[in-house]
Amino acid sequence: MSRDLPHIIHSPQPASEESFAVYQATHRFYQEVRVRSEFKVHCEWYYTTAESHRQELERMRGELNIFRWFRRR
Repeated sequence: MSRDLPHIIHSPQPASEESFAVYQATHRFYQEVRVRSEFKVHCEWYYTTAESHRQELERMRGELNIFRWFRRR
């Protein structure tokens, strides 16, 4: 039985470590792609919202300011 023991216990193989390193690199790459695409979507939303706020501010500047009537100093 003791002479069969070396055949049962396997030493770690470098191929499995290499495949795990490849998996980690691939996972990090796709995570980076996802983060960058989410950031791009956020930037597009931000610029669109900022532009609509600028347009709204210009409309508000053109309207009659009724609060000025109440703040006579």
